[in-house]
Amino acid sequence: MKKVLSFMLVAGLVAMFACGPSAEEKAAREQAIKDSIANDSISKVQIADSIAKAEVHAKFVADSARIADSIANLKKGKK
Repeated sequence: MKKVLSFMLVAGLVAMFACGPSAEEKAAREQAIKDSIANDSISKVQIADSIAKAEVHAKFVADSARIADSIANLKKGKK
């Protein structure tokens, strides 16, 4: 009985691995890889855009602080 079960187990494993992926599965996997690459490129553009916006914001904050200091100095009577 053990030999029959072992034979059936081995035959089942061989049958399962012998089939392999279908052409549709291979095409779907390739498309998923292409989509992943395309999404990665978009995200890099978005990151660069976010960095540029952050730099503009930092410059604005620095300019605002400088203007606030100038106004404070004018109120004190300094130049």
